Amino acid sequence: MTHLWVRAEQRPNEERVGLTPEGAAALVQAGLRVTVEKSSVRAIPMEGYVQAGVEIAEENTWPQAPADAIIFGLKELPEDGTPLPHRHIMFGHAYKGQPAGQELLRRFKAGGGTLYDLEYLVNEDGRRVAAFGYWAGYAGAAVALKTWAAQQRGALIGPVAKYVGREALLDDLAAEMHSMLRPRAIVIGALGRVGTGASDLCEALGVTVTKWDMAETASGGPFPEVLQHEIFLNCILARPGCPVFVPASAKTDSRALTVIGDIACDPTSDFSPIKVYDRATDWSAPALRVADHPPLDVTAIDNLPSLLPVESSEDYAAQLLPSLLTLTALDAGVWGRAKPEYDRHIATI
Repeated sequence: MTHLWVRAEQRPNEERVGLTPEGAAALVQAGLRVTVEKSSVRAIPMEGYVQAGVEIAEENTWPQAPADAIIFGLKELPEDGTPLPHRHIMFGHAYKGQPAGQELLRRFKAGGGTLYDLEYLVNEDGRRVAAFGYWAGYAGAAVALKTWAAQQRGALIGPVAKYVGREALLDDLAAEMHSMLRPRAIVIGALGRVGTGASDLCEALGVTVTKWDMAETASGGPFPEVLQHEIFLNCILARPGCPVFVPASAKTDSRALTVIGDIACDPTSDFSPIKVYDRATDWSAPALRVADHPPLDVTAIDNLPSLLPVESSEDYAAQLLPSLLTLTALDAGVWGRAKPEYDRHIATI
């Protein structure tokens, strides 16, 4: 019997989960064995999982799970260097040369396990079957606007925290931006899920949005138009051949740009299209100031959807569930396509 073990998230400020109680019930009904760890932080209460008929395990006991269990989580594992013998479903962030990702692959190689990276679960057309994109864009735009509003007060944005829902987030931003003239924003990747979420948030607050996608960036740059907007929201994944949208010279160039929301958040990749910063930010310090006079702040939080953990979890889990229902055939479908991707990268370690 295929055994899916849903681990508790161990990263700070991470309350999302990739399986709802309704989804867990569907997996059990389909004949899968499902174990869900208790969690002191998960946004969705444990009671629903109990009612779904899953097995319950103590928090963070996944390293002791049966050898044939498939461990399912979202964000990083603790960086303790231990070998990883299980099969894991998670966002590994390990296939673009990221230093932490290389260490993760070394742990898999040492333990003999396998990574089924959620970013590389794709259908026959190569399109991801599930993504947090919309809510990443929505929350990322919100953090960028909060950063801009702080600048108008002559300050740097303070810590951010989760919201109970979309309306609470909008109310907070509207109050923070009360009586302020609205900035202009440019969204690159506007036709995708991330860009749609970012544009929707901006427009809900009366911000004028310039929407660019592949057609507008096909020339390869440079793109002086980016510097002519107060806010730039990057909503495309860094890939080989990706053009540079913000060169290092932007720190000293004449510009209206004062906030960059790098929602894709891949600063350590060689292919990053934003060359004015080199590290991610976090909830306690959401913005990195890279220039003054005028200020230029970069926000690059890599778990943005956790600002809205319930809505983002429910949306993502609904997208992923059809693939989880096929876990009994790991050599086919999305899983069969993800395994060679892992094999290709582990061979370089």
